[in-house]
Amino acid sequence: MTFFTSQYECKLDAKGRLVLPARVKAQLPEGEQELVVRKGFEQCLILYPMVEFKKVFSKISGLNEFNEEYRQLQRSFLSGVVTVELDGNGRILLPKNMLAYAQIDKDAMLVGTGNKVEIWSPTIYEKFLIQDPGELSKLAERYLNN
Repeated sequence: MTFFTSQYECKLDAKGRLVLPARVKAQLPEGEQELVVRKGFEQCLILYPMVEFKKVFSKISGLNEFNEEYRQLQRSFLSGVVTVELDGNGRILLPKNMLAYAQIDKDAMLVGTGNKVEIWSPTIYEKFLIQDPGELSKLAERYLNN
């Protein structure tokens, strides 16, 4: 089972390649070389192992194509998806248009969120973090107190 946690500060090389941290690579399914990157709902990129993306794809592709909203969702969601391969040095090449979308230049913050990894510009990531522990506590109480 894939289970990504923690955050990692990383650097991209001049070609836009990102070395995945050892702990992230260790959580990839055995022999998984093909990964999927998509534009996030927030201004970040989302990295999935192929097995995890197939679950999302199944939901999206299973929507009724005769419904206009569903078609818009499918079109918008899937047009922001690309398959990348993990090279022999543990790197992935992130497309320039995706790096521009997420405003990632040389530095990136990787954030494990369970079955996927978010890739952020460090400055944008800081804006999306909950800074107030009390606010975090209230959210946890609202959504985790069953």
